[in-house]
Amino acid sequence: MARLPRLPLSVSFTAVALAYMAIAGALVLLLEPWLGSRWLALPVAVALPLPLLLYHVRRLLAPAHSLFRALAGSVASYRDGDYSFGLSWEGGGELGHLVASHRALGDTLREQRLRLVQRELLLDTMVQNTPVAMLLVDPGGHVVLGNLAARKLLGDGHRLEGVPFAELLERVPEAMRDAFARGGDGMFTVGDDDDEDIYHLSRRLFRLNGRRHELLLLRQLTAELRRQEVQVWKKVIRVISHELNNSLAPIASLAHSGAELLRRGQHERLPAALATIEERARHLEGFIRDYARFAKLPAPRLEPVDWRVFLERLRSQVDFGIEGHVEGQVRADAAQLEQALLNLLKNAHESGSAPGDVRLALRRLPDSWRIDVLDRGTGMNEPVLANALLPFYSTKRHGTGLGLALSREIAEAHGGRIALANREGGGLGVTLVLPA
Repeated sequence: MARLPRLPLSVSFTAVALAYMAIAGALVLLLEPWLGSRWLALPVAVALPLPLLLYHVRRLLAPAHSLFRALAGSVASYRDGDYSFGLSWEGGGELGHLVASHRALGDTLREQRLRLVQRELLLDTMVQNTPVAMLLVDPGGHVVLGNLAARKLLGDGHRLEGVPFAELLERVPEAMRDAFARGGDGMFTVGDDDDEDIYHLSRRLFRLNGRRHELLLLRQLTAELRRQEVQVWKKVIRVISHELNNSLAPIASLAHSGAELLRRGQHERLPAALATIEERARHLEGFIRDYARFAKLPAPRLEPVDWRVFLERLRSQVDFGIEGHVEGQVRADAAQLEQALLNLLKNAHESGSAPGDVRLALRRLPDSWRIDVLDRGTGMNEPVLANALLPFYSTKRHGTGLGLALSREIAEAHGGRIALANREGGGLGVTLVLPA
């Protein structure tokens, strides 16, 4: 920290001026007898002590000059990123306030720089140690940054900075190279069936120092997807086992009872037993059919579908009111769209809503159709809303958890989407959006 001299308090401009005037007056008195005239002595008396006056004024202003030079030097240091420079001023007044403010600014800049450095170190540690491979590519196609995961995946552990990105692509598997060539985000698989890895590629463009850069993220999903796959299969097996047991146990029991009735000759009770066996068998048949339909949903065959004709056919199967303008056509697979809306409308009737409150609202948007299936049932709580569209998730005692999931599959296969939300005043609204 630079320590600046204090202004000499005993010397001031007033004192110097008075001393100068006193010296000049004395010289006039001394020179007047020699020059014979006071008016001739006056210019000489003023000029002779002038160098002494300038010397004292310079000494008086020297500390201020030093202060201004120090302030200019510290500002230049701040501009260059050096915040170690500081000032110490023993004087007071306005200059003292100026130095104190400047010192406070320097302290603030030093603290901010220290926090920034600490954050940069933390961010660099996180970037380098994340399992996601990260690459930053500059406009010239060279790698600016590659973390440890990227070095391991793409560079055999070597540094990637400065290497042309095109050169890296020459060394990666073909599937990965194709994924980069397609552009955008996506998933791809590397390896064969016995030893394959699944990756997700994410690409983002942004400006850094005024230049366009691209951030590439490669995340390996193999282990996570395998765990999820195992969990899904376990859930599927539990659901199927539960449904099979619920149907096969009473069928076996009733078959045994029927045999006993035949042996005893009690034929009048056989029709009831056989009817129950038929009902459980048909339920099991429908259960298997629903699973097969979900697992083998074909690609939709898009054809023009007239809304008026379509909705009248739908109302012949389930009752609902219609809101909105039903004129126009949509390109869709009529059978799949019918199945999706049947699932939604049946759920609306099973929600506890009055039949007259189940409605279907149709609206034409600029580039899509919006279909809302509305009811005044009990609605859904937040956990159910978050999971209702997942396969095999059901809150019904005998539900398969496939109705909403199948509707979602159909909507997304058509390039659309589906969403659920509770309505004001009670009930649920399911929104299906399809491209026009």
